[in-house]
Amino acid sequence: MAMFTTLHHHKHHRRPNHLAAAAAASTTSCHHHHRDHLPIRTACTLGVPTKPTLTPTNKQQLTIASCPPPAIRGSPHHQNHHHPSLHLQSTWTHRAWLATGCSTVLVSLAKSVMLANTAHAWIEPTLAGLMGYLLADLVSGIYHWGIDNYGDPSTPFFGGQIEAFQGHHRWPWTITRRQLANNLHALARIITFAVLPFDMASDDPTLLGFVSVFSGCFIFSQQFHAWAHSTKSKLPPLVVALQDRGVLVSRSQHADHHRPPYDDNYCIVSGVWNRFLDENKVFEAAEMVLFFRFGVRPRSWSEVSFDWTEETT
Repeated sequence: MAMFTTLHHHKHHRRPNHLAAAAAASTTSCHHHHRDHLPIRTACTLGVPTKPTLTPTNKQQLTIASCPPPAIRGSPHHQNHHHPSLHLQSTWTHRAWLATGCSTVLVSLAKSVMLANTAHAWIEPTLAGLMGYLLADLVSGIYHWGIDNYGDPSTPFFGGQIEAFQGHHRWPWTITRRQLANNLHALARIITFAVLPFDMASDDPTLLGFVSVFSGCFIFSQQFHAWAHSTKSKLPPLVVALQDRGVLVSRSQHADHHRPPYDDNYCIVSGVWNRFLDENKVFEAAEMVLFFRFGVRPRSWSEVSFDWTEETT
């Protein structure tokens, strides 16, 4: 949003020539007005001629113009300058990986149900599925903690996810605009390779019950995460009901994670593990071990940079 302020120099009210130098030295802050009185954050530069030439018939202008924001990794503008919405859309590759991942999960679930029905044994597979659901929340927290704190965009295999999660702290709203396959394809690819051997080799309904529920929750953890950033008015009633009952992580619970230094509430399936992990400082202890053993500092220990500050306007 560009904003121009003009200072007019008239014949009988000339300004001294040192105006440009004085104005250039005081550009540490800018005061903006908007017709709707909405606060904005912008960087400004002051452009003036080195030696203004004043004439009785001409008016010289001092122009204050807002600069475009810097391209920060993880932002829509950084990833696609000309079409900032394209990186939020699903590609056919994304859809193929999501379909493949969901298929492997459904195969393990179907085998578990059929084998349990044949053996007339439902208790063990059901309990195993419940354990899979609980463990998926814990693993989502560990995975989220690792991605948030270690590695960089050049890290093999995980680099893209690391970059996206860092950008997510700066632009948390983008996750609500990602199409489904775009949001889930990376986890679906992991699950495809992890679950396929169980589908092919196992005939244990209890094991398959655990694997199917765990892997299904893990794939869709990013969608549960996206729902935790949406307002209730934009969510399906069933999702709202599951969030209210603690089955899925809620917006109010996950909001604590988006306060610097982003070092708590990592679990994004149901969030049931967050209180235990945070009160017992489990991740802080793990960070200390990694630091003293390998000399690696987590990002949460560092001063929060502008790239990691959530928008407030």
